[in-house]
Amino acid sequence: MKRHRTLLITLGILFFATRSFTAAAQPADAVVSAAQYVPDTSHQNDPLPDGVIAWDALLKSMDAAATLDFARFTFSFTNIATTIEIGLATNVTSRTNLTAVTNASFFRSLFGRTKITRFAAIEWSTNIVTDTNFSKPVPVTILNVHPSCGCTTAELPPVPWTLPPGASGEMKFAVNLAGKAGVLFKTVTVTTDKGRKDLMLRITMLPPVAVTMTEEQRAAGMAAAKLDRQAVFKGECATCHLKNIEGQNGQPLYATLCGICHDAEHRATMVVDLNKLTVPTSEEFWRTWITYGKPGSLMPAFASSQGGPLNDLQIASLAQYLNAAHPSQATNAPAK
Repeated sequence: MKRHRTLLITLGILFFATRSFTAAAQPADAVVSAAQYVPDTSHQNDPLPDGVIAWDALLKSMDAAATLDFARFTFSFTNIATTIEIGLATNVTSRTNLTAVTNASFFRSLFGRTKITRFAAIEWSTNIVTDTNFSKPVPVTILNVHPSCGCTTAELPPVPWTLPPGASGEMKFAVNLAGKAGVLFKTVTVTTDKGRKDLMLRITMLPPVAVTMTEEQRAAGMAAAKLDRQAVFKGECATCHLKNIEGQNGQPLYATLCGICHDAEHRATMVVDLNKLTVPTSEEFWRTWITYGKPGSLMPAFASSQGGPLNDLQIASLAQYLNAAHPSQATNAPAK
């Protein structure tokens, strides 16, 4: 008995000494950081499965007026991702069967006779029943967003962007429409730690709307142009003649800048009908007229070096387009 007490006291001393040493080794101001979510990027190049992100749409369309500088889109989405976890054991049933056998002999002691019984057979059975597997919401991390071309820009929080379970967000995209015509299709690839998804943008460029002018406005404009053929690029005239030409070339540039006069329903008599030219034409012919215009007429000089709005590339694109759209009607047209 004495030896037993001594052993217990020794173990107690060792236990408290160990606790004291551990507490002394731990700094008083130590802070345990919370676990950080680290995305698994091994599936980032796989197709994004259904049931991860709920999008308000995967394709968005809009009609864009010819005067619009940018087409803007907003995609909304929600993280609905889950993972399957196995339930813990909830019902454990055990059964024990003991068979007792009595010893026939007796043990003599100072305290009398004691009958000894021992267990000869032990049976043990266990039945474990588990819950059905259940879904657990998990975070989703957007690793990057990549538009298909440089004219499309994305607006979203810095990436990687981790969405907690059930969280919602928005992505905004802007497509630069300078020099664009017809129907445009743009793709934006969204890469997450669960896979990739493509969002589609469709833009239908509407034709320019003809400007309706009163007779007084038309007369005032021609009077100003007769005094200064470059007047179409100044003041109120510039709101029509210079609208949305930045970055445009070829046919779209012609429709915006040239067609407003040459294809107008009420074309002034001094404005030439390009479909009825009888003089020999070529790319050089068109380039010269566009660059320098014609002094004493309503035809302005379009080159920037002459006070106009166009650079050399735009002038070359117009000359190429006009040479194809209005081939020379003269029988003695010079070789190109």
